[in-house]
Amino acid sequence: MNMQLRLIPGAIADLFAQVAYSGKITLADRYGLMAALLEDSLTDEERASVDRLLYGCRRGRMKIVNELSAVS
Repeated sequence: MNMQLRLIPGAIADLFAQVAYSGKITLADRYGLMAALLEDSLTDEERASVDRLLYGCRRGRMKIVNELSAVS
């Protein structure tokens, strides 16, 4: 079975803003990042946002959590 991943337009900007605000990368955020990277049609700005999220995670500026959503 071949599954198709599609991003909602503007999803990367929203994801970046939410993660920057909460300081947490949730399970849903990780799936969104995976879909973005697999889609292969990101703009340069979206690619830079994904790179910044991954860099911030690697540097310990964001916490990876197993929650589904950061919204309480």
